[in-house]
Amino acid sequence: MNIKIEESWKSVLASEFEKPYFSDLIQYVKSEYEAHTCYPPGNQLFSAFDYTPFNDVKVVILGQDPYHGPKQANGLCFSVADGIAIPPSLQNMFKEVKSDLGISPPNSGNLERWAHEGVLLLNATLTVRAHQAGSHQKKGWEQFTDAVISKLSEERKGIVFLLWGGYAKKKGAKIDTSKHLVLTSGHPSPLSANRGYWFGNKHFSKANEYLKKNHKQVINW
Repeated sequence: MNIKIEESWKSVLASEFEKPYFSDLIQYVKSEYEAHTCYPPGNQLFSAFDYTPFNDVKVVILGQDPYHGPKQANGLCFSVADGIAIPPSLQNMFKEVKSDLGISPPNSGNLERWAHEGVLLLNATLTVRAHQAGSHQKKGWEQFTDAVISKLSEERKGIVFLLWGGYAKKKGAKIDTSKHLVLTSGHPSPLSANRGYWFGNKHFSKANEYLKKNHKQVINW
């Protein structure tokens, strides 16, 4: 399995890579990829970091697990590869972008364009066994991604954190709100969105207003 990570993140997270839990985690992930079909492909495991270097992060969106169906996961939370049907949660995200900013939904669910603009699309767990949601949880990924959030909170300022649903809210509980904007709402999944906990949160325009106020380029959602 080809594991590599973008240079700025490699530097920022160097101490994390030296910890025993991370070594155990990587051994576990390697053995899983050798013995089972797992997602995303090994060379896309750290795509969220590769597309959005540490100092380029303007917005963080927190997901939970990669998609576990064939050819869906591409290392970015909520995103799917080109040519793959757009999942329901992402459809609802695009609907909110349309009602909030008037931007029509794209034909593809590939969010690489957001990542290139400074949106860190971070799943709490970076790998999963095919057709087994949550199968790689509690193996060490959560500790690693907690460290990522802590580094951003401590060493950067003026980032927008979008925390959707109970899991993301808990994971983002320690973000320094005196230095960053934290926006919370229900999850965009149909179960939550159709109960009124997602639509109308206007997170995309609020994020851009905050970036503009802090003299940063807005995101072309």
